[in-house]
Amino acid sequence: MNPNKALWEKGDFTRIAESMRESGEALARSFGITKGQKVLDLGCGDGTTAVPQARLGADVLGVDIARNLVEAGNKRVQAQGLTNCRFQEGDATNLHELQDRTFDLAVSIFGAMFAPKPFDVAKEMVRVTRPGGRIVMGNWIPNDPTVVAQILKISSAYSPPPPDGFISPMTWGIEQNVIERFAAAGIPSEKVSFTKETFRFNYPGPPSALLGIFRLYYGPTMNAFDAAEKNGRADDLQRELEALFHSQNTSPNQETTSIPATFLRVTVFV
Repeated sequence: MNPNKALWEKGDFTRIAESMRESGEALARSFGITKGQKVLDLGCGDGTTAVPQARLGADVLGVDIARNLVEAGNKRVQAQGLTNCRFQEGDATNLHELQDRTFDLAVSIFGAMFAPKPFDVAKEMVRVTRPGGRIVMGNWIPNDPTVVAQILKISSAYSPPPPDGFISPMTWGIEQNVIERFAAAGIPSEKVSFTKETFRFNYPGPPSALLGIFRLYYGPTMNAFDAAEKNGRADDLQRELEALFHSQNTSPNQETTSIPATFLRVTVFV
């Protein structure tokens, strides 16, 4: 099995996504969606941004490598009666089932950044977007002090070294890398712009409970705990992550959780 597919099917990212709904909806509203616009949401999970884009009137196709998330997304839109949104399996590095110049907007929020072969990801996103259309990515930033970058950094210290040739997904959070990847796909640097924005994880319980969800259901954290348990270091990892979640919680009530995370927003004009 594709290791990326195995990673995202290992847990149940829908449990994490529940804490991302409000920010996902706010982000979707910022895309300038118009009725009937054709949108690709790549690495869509169960529809954190795809579903609100459909509610705004876009015709949305969500593509994700994880079968369980595709199934969950299709169940969500069926339950909400949305006929203008559907989900299917696919690989961000090879969207062979999608035709050239199909979409007005191609979106990937914390999704395609995790695919291997980043130059192939950029090439495919450009290929399926029509001239005059846009690509919008949200990418976590390496060594950023906010929560997701720190989860991944802490987890990596407890995990075995990655295989030879591995390119960290966090490299998508470096502006020069993004420029190079889209340049190789034919996009000049002046058509790529960046802003730093905040995504917020909201959870109706204390930070330790949200960490529990990550430990049980978020593939990278699950793998880190698996490795830490083999080395007798799971308690150390738990302590580090608990300290992180508590220190970053901005909720005035410590029985609820609201944790901000900074990300790089990339806009590409095709």
